[in-house]
Amino acid sequence: MDEFRTSGAARDPRFLTFRSAGHLYAVPADSVSEVMRLPAIARVPQAPQSLMGLANLRGSVLPVASVRALLGRSEAAATPASRLIVLQGTSPVALAVDEVSDLVRIAHEAIRTAEADVAASTGERLQGVFESKSDVVKILDIPELLRVAFVARTTSLQKADVGAVSRAPACALANTVRARVVTFDVAGQEYALPLGAIREIVATPAHLTIVPGSDDAVLGIVAYHDRLLPLLSLRRLLDLPAAAGRGEQALIVSFDDVLIGFVADRIRAVISVDVERLEKLPPVLAARLGGETQVKEIYRAANDRLIAILAPDRLLREDVMKTLAQSDATIKSTQRHAPEDEVVELRFLVFRLDNDEFALPIDAVDEVARVPDQITRLPKAPEFLEGVINLRGEVLPVIDQRRRFDMPSSIATTGKRLVVVRTDRHRAGLIVDSVLEVLRCSPNQITSSPDLAGDSHDVVRSVINLEASGRILLLLDPSTLLTRSERDLLDAFGKDRGKTSRKIRP
Repeated sequence: MDEFRTSGAARDPRFLTFRSAGHLYAVPADSVSEVMRLPAIARVPQAPQSLMGLANLRGSVLPVASVRALLGRSEAAATPASRLIVLQGTSPVALAVDEVSDLVRIAHEAIRTAEADVAASTGERLQGVFESKSDVVKILDIPELLRVAFVARTTSLQKADVGAVSRAPACALANTVRARVVTFDVAGQEYALPLGAIREIVATPAHLTIVPGSDDAVLGIVAYHDRLLPLLSLRRLLDLPAAAGRGEQALIVSFDDVLIGFVADRIRAVISVDVERLEKLPPVLAARLGGETQVKEIYRAANDRLIAILAPDRLLREDVMKTLAQSDATIKSTQRHAPEDEVVELRFLVFRLDNDEFALPIDAVDEVARVPDQITRLPKAPEFLEGVINLRGEVLPVIDQRRRFDMPSSIATTGKRLVVVRTDRHRAGLIVDSVLEVLRCSPNQITSSPDLAGDSHDVVRSVINLEASGRILLLLDPSTLLTRSERDLLDAFGKDRGKTSRKIRP
């Protein structure tokens, strides 16, 4: 990254000149904090056309505005010369330009402010013009361009209310107690662990540190936040056949502050469990297994599919747990202990739409399932409503989230998931491209979305800034995923769904 930093003020003003769509422009150098190459940019759905997205600048989340779009011109693919000009101020913003040209000092008398209106082309807002190296340079009025292009957010959103992010879904679910489990495949069999026991779901790292002389169930250790995390193979722990690979994802489980990663072949879904369909392991089988089996219960899912729900505390022998606890205590004693108020963590379900990552508070998610093969279309339904399905006797509206966010349709079907979300008024299924992980993060990693996203479709109020990995996750508020008129349509749909449910059979 190449940087440009301003120095102290001088008698004659300095300007940073740059090119956009073949035109030469300038901004006052005193307003520029730095110039950098284009980083990864998280696009904001339904944002104004001029907002390219959000970028991470050394821990700060900045809106990135396209100068081409601000001036009403067509976008062009980024090149090695493309740069971001970061402007300082109470609401910092980064401007994407085709190329940065020069830093020049211009005498006051050489700046012609009276010619600004005459020199301005369609879409331009100018503060003045000057000549530099035989070129006429136009000084852009950036604040005015931003004012015209973006609708300011309400003052209530100027600061991220992290408490509201975690509280709102809990209030919405206050009257609904549901047991939820994460299902996964191990050697072709379907198992599950209680969602409450799982701290996080992560991809299995490509490189593990092997521990010589360790149990054959131990795949290795990896660095995880402020400690070392042992990864254990569920195939080995369950005495199932070994595989050539070591599994795609790891479920991180906490045992009295001891963290262990259990590696599964593939994560399947998050499902709500009907307690009436839970069965204890048959006594005869439990007796044959010595009474202390790793399988806590059997769940009879739809289509008589049986899912073995594991007891996390029975996956490891008692002596192994004791050794791990002692090792973990030793590691932690050599590390800095965080204050109590720094260990508070929030959990989110992370999913992907196109190349963008989004997050929902885990308490707002009832379950994650495969997209059904058949979705019943409804006549005269609004465009955002894909149709309805019968989910264990309940008629559930299904929303194509790509269409809801005005994204192009995708012909790919592999990996698509249905995320069932509950708010205080509605329950709906969101079709997403894929579900990536269950993420834990601290409240200080959540910040308000910058002011330039507009308020016409205010679905992204906050972002999760994962500075270590350079990721920005757009945090969705389930209660704002629909506009007021669309919520009214679902209310009307809810009144009629008793009649609709009689037409739809499981």
